[in-house]
Amino acid sequence: MYLEKLKLDGKVAVVTGAGQGIGEACAEALGEAGATVIVADMLADRVEGAVARLKAKGIKAHGATLDVTKSADVAALADKVFAEHGRIDVLVNNAGVAKSDVKAEDTSDEHWRFHMDVNVDGVFWCCREFGRKMLEQGSGSIVNIGSMSGFIVNKPQPQSFYNASKAAVHHLTKSLAAEWGQRGVRVNAVAPTYIETPLTSFGINENPDMYKTWLDMTPMGRVGQPGEIASVVHFLASDASSLLTGSIVIADGGYTCW
Repeated sequence: MYLEKLKLDGKVAVVTGAGQGIGEACAEALGEAGATVIVADMLADRVEGAVARLKAKGIKAHGATLDVTKSADVAALADKVFAEHGRIDVLVNNAGVAKSDVKAEDTSDEHWRFHMDVNVDGVFWCCREFGRKMLEQGSGSIVNIGSMSGFIVNKPQPQSFYNASKAAVHHLTKSLAAEWGQRGVRVNAVAPTYIETPLTSFGINENPDMYKTWLDMTPMGRVGQPGEIASVVHFLASDASSLLTGSIVIADGGYTCW
C-alpha cells in the first residue's frame, strides 16, 4: 500500500534545469519511479547529454530546450507536452541561478534582475502555464526548488539578491497551494542546503575559508548531494505526500537549527 504510493507509472513529469546537478538527479528519480520525464534546459548540449544518460539507465526521457525567463516559450512547451503526452502530472521547477559573493551596495540593476528573472519570474511562468494544464485535468503536483537561503542569511558570502529570490519562491509556493488546493493541484517546495553542484563550486572548490564556514555552520558537517534533494522531490511529486501542499521541506543537514 505505502510503496505503491511512491510509484509514478503512467505519469508525465517536466523538470526544468534538468541538464545537470539537482535537475538531472530529479529527472532520474522520477523516471526510476516510472514517470516519462521531459528534460528541459536552456542549453541544448546539456539536454542531449542528460537525455542520453537517462535513457542508458532505462528511463523514458525526452528533451526540450527552454529558457524559463521567456513566458511565451514556457507556454509553448506546456502546450507541446500536453499535446504529445495527453497529460502533465508533475512539474519540478529546478532552473535557478546564484552568482553570489556580491555586496548589496555593489549589486547592479542587471545582477538583481538576472536573479529575479530566473529564480522568481521563471518559476511563476512555469507554475502558471503547466499549472493551467493540471487544473484542466483536475490533478497535478508542482515541486519548486527553493533554498534554506529563503529562511536565513548566508555567511560569509553576501547575496541579498539570491536570498530575496528564494524567499519569494517559498511564498509563491504557499500562495499557489492555497489558491489551487481545492482544484486538485498540490504545490510544495524543497529548501536545500549547499549541494555539491556547479552552482556552489565558487565556495566548495575555489574558496577554502568560505567552504570551512559552511561546514562549521552545518550540524552534519557536510554539504549535500543532488540525489538527496531528488529523493525529497520524488516524495513530494508522488501520492505518498498526498496531504502536503504549501509545505517547504528544509533539507539542510541541520543548518537552520542553529
